[in-house]
Amino acid sequence: MQYDKDVINRLKRLEGQVRGVIKMMEEGKDCRQVVTQLSAVRSASDRSIGLVVAKNLQQCIIESNETGKSAEDAIQEAVQMLVKSR
Repeated sequence: MQYDKDVINRLKRLEGQVRGVIKMMEEGKDCRQVVTQLSAVRSASDRSIGLVVAKNLQQCIIESNETGKSAEDAIQEAVQMLVKSR
């Protein structure tokens, strides 16, 4: 699967957020601030997972249409990936 720049840029921002949290911890910031930032990291990660699964599902459906196969299996696999990520 090809990953477009949007997905890669999201993960780079996520990486920056994690580094920011580490810096906050090293500086001894208040735990409420750290937890707030960790929650933002989790939310960004969840959105990234959703985007990757959606792009994969889109590609699978296009391929199934081209080959004449049912897209049902691709949809079920996407649902399972989302469930597993939680």
